[in-house]
Amino acid sequence: MELAQRMHQLGTESAFEVLARAKKLEAQGRSIINLGIGAPDFKTPEHIVEAGCKALRDGWHSYTEAKGIRELREAVSEDVELRRGVAIDPDQVLIVPGGKPTLFFAILMFGEPGAEILYPNPGFPIYESMIRCSGATPVPIALREERGFEFDPDEVLAQLNERTRLIVVNTPANPTGGCISKAALDRLVAGLERFPKVAILADEIYARLVYAPAEHHSLLAYPSIRERVILLDGWSKTFAMTGWRLGYGVWPKTLIEHAERLQINSNSCASAPVQRAGIAALRGPQDSVEHMRRAFDERRTAIVAGLNEIPGISCVMPQGAFYAFPNITGTGRTAKELQNELLLDAGVATVAGTAFGAFGEGYVRFSYANSLERIEEALGRVRTLLALEPNSALPKAGARRSRAKR
Repeated sequence: MELAQRMHQLGTESAFEVLARAKKLEAQGRSIINLGIGAPDFKTPEHIVEAGCKALRDGWHSYTEAKGIRELREAVSEDVELRRGVAIDPDQVLIVPGGKPTLFFAILMFGEPGAEILYPNPGFPIYESMIRCSGATPVPIALREERGFEFDPDEVLAQLNERTRLIVVNTPANPTGGCISKAALDRLVAGLERFPKVAILADEIYARLVYAPAEHHSLLAYPSIRERVILLDGWSKTFAMTGWRLGYGVWPKTLIEHAERLQINSNSCASAPVQRAGIAALRGPQDSVEHMRRAFDERRTAIVAGLNEIPGISCVMPQGAFYAFPNITGTGRTAKELQNELLLDAGVATVAGTAFGAFGEGYVRFSYANSLERIEEALGRVRTLLALEPNSALPKAGARRSRAKR
């Protein structure tokens, strides 16, 4: 069979590949500490679980309207106004199964041969994958360690031209944990006013996982560009609901009809009982969110301190999400080499920085969505692994090749 060429442009999300390898090793009896996948290790709060169960018992077994249950869209509207200070019409909200559909729909809307789409690099791998699949040219926005993995707004603006259709901004960011400052966003927005046809996808899925003194600033809060901002958010990270598959997009009034048609043509609607659980999450107690954020903050401090004590590794302090993105160039390994060694020889699952784009070389992502005890144990394993080769700047290539074959 001959596949369409766009299928050859699709990449993947390496965190899931690492997860599958880790599970296979565990099935063989290996002890694996998973610091690879980006999923909270907390359970979904009980009142949310009960709302989903009650919805099933009450007969929420059928389709909902494509945009989502009206009550849920109203709850989203209330939450956006509360947390971002922006009043939106519930009819601008599209409830989707997870965070990715909003990204998928936005890039399908604007991507085609001859178009350019800017995206963060290193960044969530599906950005570049979907841009290529759409036929558009991906234009990387460099995120550099020396800037705390914040983009240079003047550099970004210099990349815009008449072919630019969409720019993707992710804050707090995966995989770096970086947050974009208000000063940088102010400068970007001022420049975007000169490019009125460029749409903006604001991926703010980690918006409630920010650590002082950093603050989250939403692009939706800027009136001059609000009518071309697509907001991506959801329940997965905030409420430990990754497996429930529930997210939303806030769309400009001129685009919501197109987004709804894409929903109808792809997945019809999000799960009805899951949507009922989403209402309980937004309108119910919020203490579990703060409890989880505080736990992540404690783990963030521990993992960064531990990584910085390991020879050959240095790590800036992430400001949001639950990822550390240390510089590993001092180990003498490439990102993929160290990822493989950590998994196969130390039993620690991580993700190579190159899984998030070419600018991720020299880095490895550690998720601290695991217990403090397991993080400390993982750090000990990393320390032991790198200490096995005294001259870690000149690693034993032959030994590494033999390990890779296993």
